[in-house]
Amino acid sequence: MLESSPITYPIDATAPVESPVSAVCWASIFAGAVAAAAVAIVLVLLGSGLGFATISPWPNSGASATTFTIAAGVWLIVVQWLSSALGGFLTGRLRTKWVSVHTHEVFFRDTAHGLLTWGLATVIGALLAVSMAASAIGTSTRAAATLASGASALMQSRGYDVDTLFRGEKPEFAASSHDARAEAARIFEIDLSNGGNVPDADRAYLADDVASRTGLTQAYARARVDDAVTREQAAATKVREAADAARKSAAAFGIFTALSMLIGAFIASVAAAYGGGIRDEYH
Repeated sequence: MLESSPITYPIDATAPVESPVSAVCWASIFAGAVAAAAVAIVLVLLGSGLGFATISPWPNSGASATTFTIAAGVWLIVVQWLSSALGGFLTGRLRTKWVSVHTHEVFFRDTAHGLLTWGLATVIGALLAVSMAASAIGTSTRAAATLASGASALMQSRGYDVDTLFRGEKPEFAASSHDARAEAARIFEIDLSNGGNVPDADRAYLADDVASRTGLTQAYARARVDDAVTREQAAATKVREAADAARKSAAAFGIFTALSMLIGAFIASVAAAYGGGIRDEYH
């Protein structure tokens, strides 16, 4: 029995295997990115206005640093959510229809277009220094003002504490009182910066100096020194607390910024896939 030979068909070597046109529709990506960047700018400016309205230069008034940081972080997420959703949806609706392409491939392309739209909008926002800079500058300015006011208050408090040590000076010591104040200030500065406390040796030295220059008894001079040290420690603690609060606020703001950008990337991708599906359905 003869075996039948397989049937062969002629192959057209000139027929293209894939379309020469790129699957990336940059026109729709640019359109969506511009829309997303514009919405983000408007929302950031709105959030900056609301943020400045909540803070106050007066003590014990307005939102705290923690509240301000949390509110700024939540607003960044809202900005990314809305702007990325709009940009991704426009990109999906405006892209050209891919003919003879599997639905899974269409979904992937739409998702990729949304991600590219978000990336381009982020670059535009970074180049314009508006998208995230306004809120960051507001937070940094507030932290810097807190640190500056704390440092200024500490120096004023230290000068006052040193002056109180030598009240009631004897006339014979008036000429050298300036040197004594400078030395006392240096003792406070070195001891408090190293361990946060003034050693007994320095306390005794200051008490002897105060007693000899003011005419106070040794017990009263020592009590005056102890009171001054207590006030200095309290002032130094406030400055450290302000610095720690600023550090925590900066860290939280950075985390919120990164989280909001990740959310924006996800929302843009989903919105582009959704918009592309509607575009193909209507078309």
